[in-house]
Amino acid sequence: MKTYLIASIKLTLVLLVLLAGVYPVLVAGIGKLSSGGGGGETVSRNGQVIGFANVGQVFTQDGYFQGRPSAVDYNAAGSGGSNKGPSNPDYLTTVQARIDTFLAHNPGVTRAQIPAELVTASGSGLDPHLSPEAAYLQVARVAQARNLPEQKVRALVQQHVEAPLLGILGPEKVNVLQLNLALDALK
Repeated sequence: MKTYLIASIKLTLVLLVLLAGVYPVLVAGIGKLSSGGGGGETVSRNGQVIGFANVGQVFTQDGYFQGRPSAVDYNAAGSGGSNKGPSNPDYLTTVQARIDTFLAHNPGVTRAQIPAELVTASGSGLDPHLSPEAAYLQVARVAQARNLPEQKVRALVQQHVEAPLLGILGPEKVNVLQLNLALDALK
């Protein structure tokens, strides 16, 4: 037993140094080398920080593209999804209310056209991206609210479609905050 106890203590000390010392310092160092210095990539307008590139924000006005709903009300301090399953009556009521709201603000769109991402929250509750299809579905509403030609708004969406990483990893996506900022600059 003494042999196992000494070996266990040694292993515990080695892992403690590696996992509680070396690894956190390594990850922090890599974070400092990334854009934003590990503190997040901020988005500024007129010299004022208005958000983070990788944290979703709420947009409710018809003149803006709306992102994914959030299970945590876009609070980055407490990210998380819902633990309610797809058969939970409360969850189904929430999703139906989101569908009804989307349809009321987007005349001409049918329920079948609405991508799930527009009515369901992501796992973190902070997803800043939409699929290009979800953005294109909102073009008519945004164009009408801003008195812009739909072709101009559609072209703006196309300019903000981000390709998959290395052309193969992940789907195409649109950053909603960046798109709405470009929309504000559009004349």
